Amino acid sequence: MKKKQKSLKLINKIIKIDPVNPDPDSINRAVAKIRKGGVVAFPTRCLYGLGADAFNPAALEKIFHIKERPLNKPLSILVARMENIPGLVTHIPGAALPIMEKFWPGQITLIFKANPKLPFILTGGSGKIGIRIPEHKVALALVKAANMPITGTSANISGMPGCSDIKKLDPLVAGKTDFILDSGKLKGGAGSTVIDLTAEPVKILREGEVSAKKIFDVLKI
Repeated sequence: MKKKQKSLKLINKIIKIDPVNPDPDSINRAVAKIRKGGVVAFPTRCLYGLGADAFNPAALEKIFHIKERPLNKPLSILVARMENIPGLVTHIPGAALPIMEKFWPGQITLIFKANPKLPFILTGGSGKIGIRIPEHKVALALVKAANMPITGTSANISGMPGCSDIKKLDPLVAGKTDFILDSGKLKGGAGSTVIDLTAEPVKILREGEVSAKKIFDVLKI
């Protein structure tokens, strides 16, 4: 009986959502959970992510707990537009602009020196913050409706493969999230390319959707 009740509870928090024309009501329900300190699973370009209020330390703690993630590993965040970035970072290096103009939305996560006002747990004490404008229409609708940065970390236990299909979402992750937006099977893959703009010259920490060659071509390095 307990197993049946648990399954029913999980089903009740999974909402199907159109990946091209996301239903505003479903988006608003997810945003309401985030504003109350909850964690929402949602689709990004390649994998499902976990979204929480990037300014709420208690909500961020939930993310670390769900993922069993070491506290010294920073979380990346999603923003709706480039105009949101200045308040989150100490400055925007010149190298950032051509990359953002060429590859955003999606595909690239840029690491900046973080505004000291950001929660310590968000940056893992690194003094850096990874930022991306999402390309997936559901993710973009979510961060726009939230009108604040949300986390964009992958919906998985740390060290385990990411999830491209809600049907295969780890039960330990699914059971601890507050709301799940299911837009079907995603393309999967390596996710975004991660570029550290705090290094000189800039450093590619993870080669994903965009190759190192394409980045260096844009930067003319």
